[in-house]
Amino acid sequence: MSAFILTTESPADLSKEYYEETGIPYIPYHFQVKDGELLTDWVGAGMTIAQLSDMMNQGVVPKTSQPNTAEYEEFFEPYLQAGWDIFHVVFSSGLSGAYNACLAAVEELKEKYPERRIVAVDSRAAAPGFGLMVDEVYTRYKKGASMDELEDFVLKNRDHLQHWFYVTDLKYLKNGGRVSAASAAIGNMLNICPLMFVDKEGKLNVYEKIRGRKKIINATVEKMVQHAKDGTGYYGKCFIGHFNAYDEAVTLKEAIEERITGIDGGIRIFEIGKTIGAHSGPGTIALFFWGDEKVEPKS
Repeated sequence: MSAFILTTESPADLSKEYYEETGIPYIPYHFQVKDGELLTDWVGAGMTIAQLSDMMNQGVVPKTSQPNTAEYEEFFEPYLQAGWDIFHVVFSSGLSGAYNACLAAVEELKEKYPERRIVAVDSRAAAPGFGLMVDEVYTRYKKGASMDELEDFVLKNRDHLQHWFYVTDLKYLKNGGRVSAASAAIGNMLNICPLMFVDKEGKLNVYEKIRGRKKIINATVEKMVQHAKDGTGYYGKCFIGHFNAYDEAVTLKEAIEERITGIDGGIRIFEIGKTIGAHSGPGTIALFFWGDEKVEPKS
């Protein structure tokens, strides 16, 4: 058995079944709807994605929050007390301040448990893309990789974890301040879908604006053809995420399968969780795979 435990965070957007199968502990983020209480984002429990989606369709603008330093300490400490070292994979520092809060907790705990080791590594990934990174780390962890080897893997490969997103309703990006109210109104009227990506800093960027559902699906598939390692002969894992848009995710999956062969274990579909979905909105579709270096933002 490894002398350390692998842990992660709820915005990895892996399923309840995945966590039960692997036994990976995760620290949950929080979300809030209307002026209600702060809710904890336990995977597969509490408010469902469909319920949150319905509320957003009715005009609710959810708020989300990361764990604070004290919560990280509370999460890590039982494992340290039990004699475990910890390798923790963190949500993108480009989208949240969680990484800094986590590092502050690590420094506090190192003083309290000097004989223990804690490594917290920034995935610079989000949603099931973050989940794909965690899954690859878990595969190596089960094969006996050391903490140094796992850290080296994440640092060397996070720039090769491709994230491509699109949304079907711009009002949610408007609510999050990513597009103006006028742009959202005109874009929805013209059926424009922005194709977005996550860059090397783990930040979300708009790549291009595409008009029409069929065109945005084709453009997303084309990004995989262009950027996946080995192109149409890609042999690696591929995850698709959706926020209350399963049928759309299946359509994308089928379109990919027409172009790409040899995907390891087939394409897996996961729900985008509340932390990301609260900002991108119902109808969000995302594609994640291993490829060349992430593209840079357009100037």
